[in-house]
Amino acid sequence: MTHPAHFCQVSVRVQAETFDAVAEAQRLTEGRTDLGAVVTFTGLCRDEGGTLAALEIEHYPGMAEAEILRTVEEARGRWPLQGALVIHRFGKIKPGEPIVLVVTTSIHRTEAFEAAAFLMDYLKTRAPFWKKQHLIDQSAGDWVAAKDQDEAAAERWKA
Repeated sequence: MTHPAHFCQVSVRVQAETFDAVAEAQRLTEGRTDLGAVVTFTGLCRDEGGTLAALEIEHYPGMAEAEILRTVEEARGRWPLQGALVIHRFGKIKPGEPIVLVVTTSIHRTEAFEAAAFLMDYLKTRAPFWKKQHLIDQSAGDWVAAKDQDEAAAERWKA
């Protein structure tokens, strides 16, 4: 089924369960003949040099989804998106497991890439999630703050 150019499918989920990035992107693009680009980004949990057993992510249910949706709508105001999906996990996530998925679709690749980068920069620096490290040696891990390079990347979107 072909959709009018203004049609934009938007979905935001915050969930404990893992996700299948390929299947999620397929659902967003299935039957769409108006798309010229689909950009996907999957963020994974790193082992931090072999020291991390798990990353625990907390959020306020309802608030996190609303804030992410607000930012997706901001992206839609900046770029002519045809679709946007954000999935962010919470709970204990082990190294190698996916944490976040951003999928953007548009008629042209530039808009899809820029919107995906904008959404990830927001998720890394401003999204209402709290992350605590659980270390392999059982010592107390730190709460994780946004890194300086993440903050610098987010600055480019202020206009």
